[in-house]
Amino acid sequence: MTKIKKGIPLIDQHNKNGFWGKFGGNFIPETLKKPVEDLTILFEKLRKDKKFIQDRDYYFKNWVGAPTPFIKLENLTRYLGGAQIWTKVVSEANGGAHKIYNATVHSLIAKKAGKKYIVGDTGAGYAGKMLSMAAKKFGLKCKIFMGVKDIKRQKPNCDAMRKNGAEIVPVYTGSQTLVDAVSECMRYWVSNCDSTHMCVGSTVGPNIFVKICGWSTSQISKELSVQIKKEFGKIPKKLKLINCVGGGSSSFGFWNEFIHYDKRQFEFIGVEAGGPKNSKKHAAPLTYGSKIGILHGAAQYVNQDSEGQIEETESISAGLDYPGVSPLHCFLKDTKRARYTAATDEEALRAYQLVTKYENLNPSLEPSHAFAEAIKIAPKLSKDTIIIVNSCGDAQKDRDILKKRLGK
Repeated sequence: MTKIKKGIPLIDQHNKNGFWGKFGGNFIPETLKKPVEDLTILFEKLRKDKKFIQDRDYYFKNWVGAPTPFIKLENLTRYLGGAQIWTKVVSEANGGAHKIYNATVHSLIAKKAGKKYIVGDTGAGYAGKMLSMAAKKFGLKCKIFMGVKDIKRQKPNCDAMRKNGAEIVPVYTGSQTLVDAVSECMRYWVSNCDSTHMCVGSTVGPNIFVKICGWSTSQISKELSVQIKKEFGKIPKKLKLINCVGGGSSSFGFWNEFIHYDKRQFEFIGVEAGGPKNSKKHAAPLTYGSKIGILHGAAQYVNQDSEGQIEETESISAGLDYPGVSPLHCFLKDTKRARYTAATDEEALRAYQLVTKYENLNPSLEPSHAFAEAIKIAPKLSKDTIIIVNSCGDAQKDRDILKKRLGK
């Protein structure tokens, strides 16, 4: 079995063909090989460039708002009993979600590459919103591809994108959700890569896009490592880091700094979208044993039918409504470094209600899936166990869905 190597960043533990074990790679058309190679060379240069690192850190601190808070949910802990529940409130970052880290880095890379245009995909609207913000900040013209279904259910973020001057390109093909938006964005880039930089919104796609996004969101766990040591004086003996998993960018960023710790000390729990109760559709390829397939340029576990065609997914959460998952998470599952489970739409809604009832916190439907798992397991655990949930987005974008489902 493939093992995780100590002392080497996980994003670099791939072979010469871009595979982490059986996952990843570069399944791309011939026309994209040169642009991808150029981007790979540029990124490897920039990630070692002191000036580029200084610029990244400057904007993370002074524009993104790093570090985001790390707090104990006293009331929820008291109500549930058992383990202590803490949260990293990444939704306090500029724009309301973790996507701002990746958008900032991609915009800085676009400027270094001399590109005037930047394009991206989005499901929940956060990747699109953040990219539109970063494009405006750094003087780039921005185009966002988004499924028509998601445009309708994530109106607040669409309004923000347009306000920032971005063009939203509606995608009418397939399920009209994130998977189709990513496909259309990649098709556009094939024809416009000379003048345009592409920002893939999560740790998915050809190898280099997985690496750039993972490198960017790792800021979350860098901050958390410092905050845990400051809060507890040392690393506690029992920690469970729970994160929702769609494409997998927030969860990888949340776990990265701790991957080389013993899993008996740091357990990683990824929570996928189980979809509506009693429905056969879901967005949980890791949980429900999906087979390996090729999606958006990479080998991964992906929902597919008996003929190998990509199946449509269903989830109340647009940000998790994706049939595949990051090659990094597939690798973490196969090496048994992380375990994965799923929460249904109804469980996520109940978790949202409970968290907002007891705490001054307003998590979006994506992290509500993670809170659902925390709420489920906390009462069964000892009081010296520390559960940390990544509250990676705020519920402002979900206000219409919440009003329809919960009546408020």
